[in-house]
Amino acid sequence: MKKVVVIGGGTGLSILLRGLKLFPIDITAVVTVADDGSSTGVLRNEFNIPAVGDLRNVLVSLSEVEPLVEKLFQYRFETDSDLNHHALGNLLLTALYNITGSLTESLKALSKILNIKGRILPFTEDSAHLVGYMKDGSIVYGEENITKAGKVIDHIGYQEEVKVIPEVIKAINDADLIIFGIGSLYTSIIPNVLNDDMRKALINSKAKKMYICNAMTQHGETDGYKVSDCVRAINKHVGKDIIDVVLANTKYVDVDIQKLYMEEKATPIVIDEENLKGIEVIKEELVNITNKQVRHNYIKTALCVFTYLMRDSE
Repeated sequence: MKKVVVIGGGTGLSILLRGLKLFPIDITAVVTVADDGSSTGVLRNEFNIPAVGDLRNVLVSLSEVEPLVEKLFQYRFETDSDLNHHALGNLLLTALYNITGSLTESLKALSKILNIKGRILPFTEDSAHLVGYMKDGSIVYGEENITKAGKVIDHIGYQEEVKVIPEVIKAINDADLIIFGIGSLYTSIIPNVLNDDMRKALINSKAKKMYICNAMTQHGETDGYKVSDCVRAINKHVGKDIIDVVLANTKYVDVDIQKLYMEEKATPIVIDEENLKGIEVIKEELVNITNKQVRHNYIKTALCVFTYLMRDSE
């Protein structure tokens, strides 16, 4: 069975994994733990733990349990108490972390309960805090603030050096395909390469590296970006041109929907093949437009990945 490592965080990663679990592949999800907003941010400050929100979403996306269990895990309390807006899954992960002292062990335990298809690994066990270094010379601290600043990012790093867990390096070494995306470029994907051991493992890995590009730009992260800009940002933070193949959306986004996104200063990401020399570009209609939102179709996207994986192994 082919081994696929998916690197990222946020909603996009969960969408992709929901599709990949339908195919006969060995999945390892490497998830960023630098989020500092909402319920996750509160729990980080109170218990000094890595972020658990993206891990919760990935657990749900890879689970093979009754829908009610999924709803229970994602349930958020609505109350006037300190529980307000906390997701039950976040509280369970925090409790298990306090018991085991390890996010990795906590995820193993919950993976058994939720009958997970694959394996979920935090990028690091450290309490990681992002720093954004902007083109104008300013420095922005915190994942949530980096995006909210609305500035042009030059590069990102961590306030203090973090250690990647050994299981992640082993997964990279054993992989047949390594996928970056879908998700926020600077705050979900790139945080998972900000470690020297991780960079070396990615550079030395013989696996093909695929980037699944977002369909729309994100204000404060990828304003005005084309596909090549996204690829360049990943390569820059790794320190070498590692991306072999790009999967990008070609489905047209209606003008009315584009106008709605323009209110958020977001536009469709243009596929500029002329600037992607030496990189294979796979173009497909990957998105659905529902509730006036552009979202990747998880089955179509995963099918494209699986088709590439099987073709590349021939």
